[in-house]
Amino acid sequence: MLWSVIKIFVFFALVAAVALGAWYVLDMEGGVTVQAAGIEVTLTPIMAVLALVALVIAVWLVLKLLGLLVALWKFINGDDTALSRYFDRNRERKGFEALSEGMMALASGEGRVAMAKAARAEKYLNKPALTNLLTAQAAEMSGDRRKAEEVYKRLLENDQTRFVGVRGIMKQKLADGDTDTARKLAEKALALKPRHEETQDTLLQLQARAEDWAGARNTLRTKLRTGTLPRDVHKRRDAVLALSEARGVLDEGKDIEAREAAIEANRLSPDLVPAAVLAARGYVEQGKKKYAVRVLKKAWSAQPHPDLAGAFAAIEPDETPEARIRRFQQLIKLNPEHRETKLLQAELHIAAEDFPAARRALGDLAENAPDARALTIMAAIERGEGASDAVVKGWLARALSAPRGPQWVCDNCHNIHSEWVPVCGNCHSFDTLSWRAPPASEVVAPTGIEMLPLIVGSIEDKSDAVEEEDAIVEAELVEEAESPSGEEDDGADKEKVQG
Repeated sequence: MLWSVIKIFVFFALVAAVALGAWYVLDMEGGVTVQAAGIEVTLTPIMAVLALVALVIAVWLVLKLLGLLVALWKFINGDDTALSRYFDRNRERKGFEALSEGMMALASGEGRVAMAKAARAEKYLNKPALTNLLTAQAAEMSGDRRKAEEVYKRLLENDQTRFVGVRGIMKQKLADGDTDTARKLAEKALALKPRHEETQDTLLQLQARAEDWAGARNTLRTKLRTGTLPRDVHKRRDAVLALSEARGVLDEGKDIEAREAAIEANRLSPDLVPAAVLAARGYVEQGKKKYAVRVLKKAWSAQPHPDLAGAFAAIEPDETPEARIRRFQQLIKLNPEHRETKLLQAELHIAAEDFPAARRALGDLAENAPDARALTIMAAIERGEGASDAVVKGWLARALSAPRGPQWVCDNCHNIHSEWVPVCGNCHSFDTLSWRAPPASEVVAPTGIEMLPLIVGSIEDKSDAVEEEDAIVEAELVEEAESPSGEEDDGADKEKVQG
């Protein structure tokens, strides 16, 4: 609307300028005198302007006539296409002008204008390879999906434009949610242009969503071969696909194939936690416990993780808590200052009922870096050391409102997963899950968790209450020991106090 108003304004401004110029010329005095071959001609100002315009038109016509005569001369001398080329030059000029204007309209977001310019360009150029793509994109912009699909199908008929047609229809199917058809079209597009990076990425993501792990590994090898993926990234993602393939085979009940695939995945990426866990279990099933220990130690040195500790414990499921503490020193000494190592040590000592050692292993994590797991461990330590219910409930109350700690978080959409998966269930991104603490939410839900310490009592207050209770009990014992009847009722009173 605004552009139309501007054009109308410009038109009236030009008309006014021409009228003003004509009025100025008519009002001028004098004239123009032309002498040639003894002939003198005097022209008024308006006649001089008209004569100049006529001269320009005459020169243009002469040049056009000369061009036509040259083309006719070439045609007479045997050049059969001379005349057609002469007339086609004007058509091509108009066609390319329309094509250029259509591309500018497309870039400006004017879909209808771009479609009209594309039709005009096709009329003059008769080159569908150039104009069909503009028409299809303009139709999509203006919301005419049927027209766009029709044009894309026409592009399939030409070898030079077949890739563009397949890719365009593939994008339409993706927009419609038809991922199966889109995956087949992506495979065809990649066969036409194996080096097209966008098509490679689209096909890889679709294959991963469809759990076509073998096809995804082939696509990944294509990316490596064409140079669109660094070798180290390829190695990591190939390990992810091999692990996913192993889990799929395991679900089918093929234990031997799953074991070999898991070991292959761990070989490709030793720091991939799920691959290390699955490979270790495969080695244990084979009776190769030393290999399992080696795999888990290598993964633990790269990134300590609770699943690795669980797999390490499963190597010797029947050992005593004391023997387990000694055996776990192989992991603990690899990353002694890591948070996961301290939590693991505390849990091992709790299992062995050595609560002072568990408190020393936990250190200041419950105070300086509290999360649900550290606070729950602290509650278990307090319970094991004989603290009152109020103290234990105080730690548990803090655990309810504390951060959950590291979890499997998607780096793309920050969605949290309960377990590792190769494809994010929210944004469908491939290999984007990492073990880390999720970003803290700025929204505070009115759950009432903050009232729990007031209900069960704060840790500090209950600790003071425990000390007062111990002091009262001790005073009663002393008083009863000093009383005359204390010797007679000593045994019964002690039983009451102990009760």
